[in-house]
Amino acid sequence: MPDSEDPKQVSSNDLRNSQFGGGLINADTVNAGRIGGDIYNIHLGQQTVASGSPAQSQNQRERCLRRASPTQQEQDSLEKAYALQSQRIARIRNAWIIETDPSRKFQYEHQLQSEERTLKELGDKLDAIEQQLQVAENSVMGADTTIYIERPPIENKCYEALVQPGALIRLKAPQRMGKTLLLEKTLDYARHQGYQTAKIDLQLADVDILANLKTFLQWLCVDVADTLELEPQIDKHWQEVFGLNKNCTRYFQKYLLSVTDTPLVLAIDNFERLFDYPEIFPQFCLLLRGWYEAAKQGDKIGNIWKKLRLIVVHSTESYPSLDSNHSPFNVGLAIDLPEFNLQQVTELAKQNELGLLGEQDLSRLIDLLGGHPYLMQQAIAHLKSQQMTLEELLRLAPTEQGIFSAHLRQQLWHLQHNPQLELGYKKVVITNTPVRLDTEVAFKLHF
Repeated sequence: MPDSEDPKQVSSNDLRNSQFGGGLINADTVNAGRIGGDIYNIHLGQQTVASGSPAQSQNQRERCLRRASPTQQEQDSLEKAYALQSQRIARIRNAWIIETDPSRKFQYEHQLQSEERTLKELGDKLDAIEQQLQVAENSVMGADTTIYIERPPIENKCYEALVQPGALIRLKAPQRMGKTLLLEKTLDYARHQGYQTAKIDLQLADVDILANLKTFLQWLCVDVADTLELEPQIDKHWQEVFGLNKNCTRYFQKYLLSVTDTPLVLAIDNFERLFDYPEIFPQFCLLLRGWYEAAKQGDKIGNIWKKLRLIVVHSTESYPSLDSNHSPFNVGLAIDLPEFNLQQVTELAKQNELGLLGEQDLSRLIDLLGGHPYLMQQAIAHLKSQQMTLEELLRLAPTEQGIFSAHLRQQLWHLQHNPQLELGYKKVVITNTPVRLDTEVAFKLHF
């Protein structure tokens, strides 16, 4: 971003009738002009002074955030660390580009990979803290984040697939679209069928666990056994003479899947965490694909693997390249979670006991937020608390005084720390005519 431009302000044109070049993504797809989308008019530098009840509500929000001050301070510290790490990576990358000595270039390349991994870990921590802050605010506002709104026929598709032997279900959507809630709903259905369930959240995996494939696979085996209240028995079923994937497969086949005739549903949430670990990601994908294919066999081993039902949850498809025959991302049932429509938003308001808004008012919220489940829940919670009117919420929404400031700040922060996305974003918002973007950049802007 040029020095002459205010880094806190990014202006845009109305893109709703525009289209990205190539026809891959248009402005409606990325929800241009909506807070719920990834392309929006962001005016975080704008200071809006409110009076009366809005000022009072702002004071109440500030008191709420002060109670979470330790986490807020940690967020500020991590943001500074992320900025410094980004600058460090930029210097190393420049040195790597201009270096001509092969040995030095090799050293720079490996250093760059290590530093980028550190940057990703800082980003993950920032995302987690931002979610903690929002949960704390929602609890004060009285928001019920456990409310589930069905999006037919998605739920029934998951249930029908789950009872199929050797099933593999892939749940995909941007962050905070309700993937985890749908996952829990599906796991609850499985329990009602009498199935065993085990959920692995990769966001909770320590960095040490992701250090190498062996540590990761053994952690997976022990975690699933612990969930099923079984003794780990790694020493008994893990033989160094076999390869790592083979050992993990033997552990599931000879132990976890053989101790009972009951199907086992293994759910892996936040799978995208592995995308930045090249030693683990392709091998683990090969492993999952192998388990899926094993269930198709008609022999004794095939009957064992038919008991395993896999659910993989991830927030983007921008994963590293895989051989199509080794990938779990092109088989099974794929579920893309859409935004809420008017009927579903109406049901959300009803379950929150918010009877103040009619269909026209809810439609205005949808125009602003695009039916984004998390942001819609946030808006309804604030309206329910009667701390602000709908008109005040809409007026303050794109400013730092609005309730979505944290979300907008996060989107702006991601743009400022990803040069390719920032350039792609600026290409789109400065023109009303179609522009051509790199496929990966366009996809990431969408998600």
